[in-house]
Amino acid sequence: MKNKDQNWFLVKPKKIPGLEPDFCPPVLANQHFREEALRSGKSEPLAIAVEADNGLVSNYTTPVFAKGDPRFDSNLKYVERIVKFLLWQRGGWRVVIGGPKEIGQYIKEIYSPKGKRAFDAGLMAEVYSHPFTVETTSADKIPADRQNAKPLGRHLEGCRIGFDLGASDRKVAAVKDGQAVFSEEVVWDPKGHSDPKYHFDEIMAALKKAAGYLPRVDAIGGSAAGIYVNNSVRIASLFRGVPKDLFEKKIRGLFGDIQKAWNNIPFEVINDGEVTALAGSMSLGVNRILGIAMGSSLAAGYVDKEGNVVGWLDELAFAPVDYNPDAPVDEWSGDYGCGAMYFSQVAVNRLAVKAGIKLDEKRTLAERLKDVQKLANDGEKKAEKIFETIGVCFGYTVAHYADFYDLESILILGRVTSGKGGDILIKTAEETLKSEFPKLAKRIRLVVPDEASRRVGQAIAAASLPSASHGLPR
Repeated sequence: MKNKDQNWFLVKPKKIPGLEPDFCPPVLANQHFREEALRSGKSEPLAIAVEADNGLVSNYTTPVFAKGDPRFDSNLKYVERIVKFLLWQRGGWRVVIGGPKEIGQYIKEIYSPKGKRAFDAGLMAEVYSHPFTVETTSADKIPADRQNAKPLGRHLEGCRIGFDLGASDRKVAAVKDGQAVFSEEVVWDPKGHSDPKYHFDEIMAALKKAAGYLPRVDAIGGSAAGIYVNNSVRIASLFRGVPKDLFEKKIRGLFGDIQKAWNNIPFEVINDGEVTALAGSMSLGVNRILGIAMGSSLAAGYVDKEGNVVGWLDELAFAPVDYNPDAPVDEWSGDYGCGAMYFSQVAVNRLAVKAGIKLDEKRTLAERLKDVQKLANDGEKKAEKIFETIGVCFGYTVAHYADFYDLESILILGRVTSGKGGDILIKTAEETLKSEFPKLAKRIRLVVPDEASRRVGQAIAAASLPSASHGLPR
């Protein structure tokens, strides 16, 4: 397949997603590119280093076509997509390209304030409070890999509150010595409210209600969509309705204010994807697990072979999962083929149009998702085809993720996976993985928790985040 973006290496999948006939899986394209580069006999190594907070560095290496090869220009698009994935998987304010200077210069231009990836560069600068930079050097002078994996949560002693803030509902649980004694899910509309007081009051109301089921509160832990550093809100779609000046004054330190309201007891809030992975690791008793939540957007988190988190962003909503240059464009980032457009309620609503299903546009995306799910539960073939399409795309994407994560299990959560539609999605993904990547299918398990674990497991894991043993009664 050839196209204007020099993606000559794109490969049509053997299993075509019914409603996405032009889907181009990155895993197949990347494999084909590397094979052709090595087969040329003139390839050279290219190393990519991404630097985040406190000098932490993540490395990635790949062969590319050498200068003089007529396919040299195809390196540009290939490397750009890899850099894009690494930035949203691992996170960082500095990218170092160790290889041909032409490639480094292209990445520098496209991730400049006026480049196509200005959104990504700007977000990374905001997350890490540092100007975003791209540098070029030789492959042998790339910064050394430097990681800092650390334990996360698993503190179950005492009386705790766990909460989870999603785009369409908020959950809270009261947890005593690892057992949920109360849980509640409430519909809310955070993105539709510009007043920070709404957010403060809603979260406080949930915490106070949970506290009513405990003799005391020793610690509070929470998960929320977005990026959080030391309980500070860096980037979060939940608060997109809040004006920038109020965001800086009231939202940036929102959770610090809530902690003060609870007499500064141990309090920790992190990305909901990380808590998903932690919940999976705790409930299944396994590590090397990637947690995926298909909800209002796509959330992800990873626990390594030692049961630790490695400090990566894991914001896979913005990571490419389709190399088709005509793939749907994410309205926030302005980029095409990103995960949120394929594995979320946005995807279901988008594909419903392709399937010829008429939905009530006055209803929210979450409500329309339920309408589609009801059709699938009732055996409507058009609705079933939506979940089959998502399943095929996800099967190929699991293999793509396996190129960047050391995986044994993938825990799959979120409203999109509910009901018969969710069953079709998972089954189709497993079938796709087995038919196209049989070795990976034997190694990686796709796991869907039972309903009880879905409702409470995440909140228990969130409640386990802060260490509070020093403050417990003796």
